[in-house]
Amino acid sequence: MLSVIACNVLEAEVRHLAAGLPHIRELFFMPQGLHNEPARLQRELQAAIGRAEADPTVDAIALVYGLCSRGVENLRHARCPLVIARAHDCVTLFLGDKDRYAAYLQEHPGTYWYSPGWIKVHAPPGPDREARLRKEYTEKFGPDDTEYLMEIEQHWISNYNRAAYVGLGIGETEKDMAYTRHCAACLGWNYDQVQGDP
Repeated sequence: MLSVIACNVLEAEVRHLAAGLPHIRELFFMPQGLHNEPARLQRELQAAIGRAEADPTVDAIALVYGLCSRGVENLRHARCPLVIARAHDCVTLFLGDKDRYAAYLQEHPGTYWYSPGWIKVHAPPGPDREARLRKEYTEKFGPDDTEYLMEIEQHWISNYNRAAYVGLGIGETEKDMAYTRHCAACLGWNYDQVQGDP
């Protein structure tokens, strides 16, 4: 039996692809954003691996992760083989391979990726993110510091010029695609839609 540990950005896709497969023992989804804290991601993945290995019916563990800020490095497994894709991040998983990802970025540097899961569990660049951060910063730090913090927030966003919506045909909605187009328009970015390949 297989235990699958995945980021919840990929939950809809993983649930769809695993549906009806008799060798899947469990699906366990980790919160999105742990790649921003690689040491925490590693601790939480290690704990999930330990829980899976404690189940005597589990024969193997699949991690549905890329390198994710190197948070998957040095993970240990004792009893069950541990399988992980050779991928930089979840975009590689959506696109199907690292060469396709590299070719796209070579042709379109400055691409920020949007997917059904990213839109659902993360505030990607766009007007909603700006409004949420402005409110959060004002409550935490006051109005004087908010403008400075928003300038810093905008600095990293200035490295991007394209919003690319990628999906596998699972969980995609016209609403998500329209949202991505809206974000691109608000940011003055180009928009692209890319078909994924599991």
